[in-house]
Amino acid sequence: MTASLDDPKAARRASRARGLFDPTLTRAAAVRSLVMLRPDVLWKNPVMFVVEVGTVLSIAYTVAKALDPSASLASLGYLVALDVWLVATLLFANFAEALAEARGKAQADALRKTRAATPAFRLRGARALDSVMPADTEQVNSTELREGDVVLVVAGELIPADGEIVEGVASVDESAITGESAPVVREAGGDRSGVTGGTRVLSDRLLVRVTVKPGESFLDKMIALVEGAKRQRTPNEIALGIVLSAFTLVFLLVTVTLWPLAKHAEDYTGTAGLGTDVPTLVALLVCLIPTTIGALLAAIGIAGMDRALRANIVAKSGKAVEVAGDIDTLLLDKTGTITFGNRRAARFVPFGEFSATEVGRLAALASTADDTPEGKSIVELYRKQPGAARVDAPTGAAFVPFSAHTRMSGVDLPTGERIRKGATDAVLKYARAANGVIPTGVEEHVRAAAERGATPLLVCAGNRVAGMVVLEDVLKPGIRERFERLRAMGLRTVMVTGDNPLTAKFIAEAAGVDDFIAEATPEAKLAYIRAEQAAGKLVAMMGDGTNDAPALAQADVGVAMNSGTQAAKEAGNMVDLDSDPTKLIEVVEVGKQLLMTRGALTTFSIANDVAKYFAIVPALFAGTLPHLKALDFMHLASPTSAILSAVIFNALVIPLLIPIALKGVTYRPVGADALLRRNLFVWGLGGLIAPFVGIKLIDLALAALGLA
Repeated sequence: MTASLDDPKAARRASRARGLFDPTLTRAAAVRSLVMLRPDVLWKNPVMFVVEVGTVLSIAYTVAKALDPSASLASLGYLVALDVWLVATLLFANFAEALAEARGKAQADALRKTRAATPAFRLRGARALDSVMPADTEQVNSTELREGDVVLVVAGELIPADGEIVEGVASVDESAITGESAPVVREAGGDRSGVTGGTRVLSDRLLVRVTVKPGESFLDKMIALVEGAKRQRTPNEIALGIVLSAFTLVFLLVTVTLWPLAKHAEDYTGTAGLGTDVPTLVALLVCLIPTTIGALLAAIGIAGMDRALRANIVAKSGKAVEVAGDIDTLLLDKTGTITFGNRRAARFVPFGEFSATEVGRLAALASTADDTPEGKSIVELYRKQPGAARVDAPTGAAFVPFSAHTRMSGVDLPTGERIRKGATDAVLKYARAANGVIPTGVEEHVRAAAERGATPLLVCAGNRVAGMVVLEDVLKPGIRERFERLRAMGLRTVMVTGDNPLTAKFIAEAAGVDDFIAEATPEAKLAYIRAEQAAGKLVAMMGDGTNDAPALAQADVGVAMNSGTQAAKEAGNMVDLDSDPTKLIEVVEVGKQLLMTRGALTTFSIANDVAKYFAIVPALFAGTLPHLKALDFMHLASPTSAILSAVIFNALVIPLLIPIALKGVTYRPVGADALLRRNLFVWGLGGLIAPFVGIKLIDLALAALGLA
């Protein structure tokens, strides 16, 4: 129910550092590939099941040849070689899927080692955090906790179960889950209230309400997901499987009809050939059907989820990863995603007889006790002004904290001077109430700042409005380039913000997003997503709060931040362990890479089949149909060498492509048309050329060894 790590980062690094062909994983996959030869396992892959049936048939004919030399025109050595390479084809195909599964199980084992029962201090009754005493709690094992229990966690202790913070704020080490050493702040009453079992409280103390049942913690779900226990074939994978089955059926009919044609040719010419040899026809069928992609299809899907997890994204299904690759519209929060989390003071604008430095001094005095990021940025900006003096409020000064009622803060100096800073309308009202005079042009300055997406704060000294502090959202470095990259992929970006339309429009234009939702409410986000979906678009969004849950559930890809509320994590179909709002871009890239890998290897496989047909069929029937010699441009050593070379090539190409299936093709942010052209040029053309080159080289090797 929980996770405790002796060295969490080391365990995760060890899991991630494993190579594609780690010896331990390779041995486990090799054993598993033998087990997967069972028909009740292999029938789920129609292409490879046909290969298995054909292999059994070929072995039966080989046994018959061994018992009765007249049973086949082909030599026993040739038939045995065919059987060996047909079995190798099955084993290599099984090995690809088994290796992908083994990598997932290795991650699960690393996670499972981090899980252990920990002591929990459960409250006996309702108590406020400040009044909780040791006598108010009972120590129980974390496995005894039930949904709804409230536990006390103090500095240095592990959080015993997934839950929501009821009361308190603390620094939490989440390296057990994210692998990152930097602590994060978690607090009650907001969108950062979710905590995960196994993470460690570093400061202060918390009251946490358990939100999961035994055995259903987030770590338990992660283990089940990476083991592949809950992995289901995605719609795209199912559709591709149907297409591959259709190709297999077509080539099966083609191969079956070759037997009577070859028999007729033999009777007509009086020359015996391999066209009526069943093992040879089986080998021809295996070479022609899409065995390459059929062997790698499952491995590609499993590896897609694995790549998502390695990016610290837990996908609740393979479908979520796949759909991410087809996304048309992305909804991203402005704050923390497009801009830094807090606005910063950018400049001081003086009014009347005041100078910018004087306005800065007044604003800094009013901010010396303001611990907000905005307040600190005002003091920092003033210190950079020419001739700025040290700002320290004198002894006896009374600070006025900000309140939602006054929407101002400030300081009352011992001299009787009152300094205030705050929202425009609030400060103007304050100045007028004190019979102050409003300088001309204030409204114009305020409007100009708002139109640029900034937040104006007026500064008042006594009853005189001295000037204005301009707070601006600071765009994250490179964010515009990232949006251009997404646009090159054919995606439309939408900024979601609670700002007014003028501010939202300025930030959207500066960031380079395609659209924005201003003054966003849960209903507005939900309505926007539904409108996009009604237009046939696939939509992705990221959220962390309970108010995001409806939109996360409605979106085709909903990414919830691990630090968010339980409602958000339940509503989304992905969870970002790093709680990084920009991770939505990585989610799309992982999905795109999955689809690109599947498309590339499918193109290569089909091109392979076409090439192998024209490479070996003329050589196979040239003996009984002499006019086919004109098409035998490969000039292979013999019909038996042609078939055997093709079978060997067909088997070897599968393990050669396993690294690509597991790692994915190189990702490039291009549109669908450019991607199609690239696939046809690189993988299509490569798939056409490779068999001719490979089969010829194998044929030359067989001839050199005297086996042709």
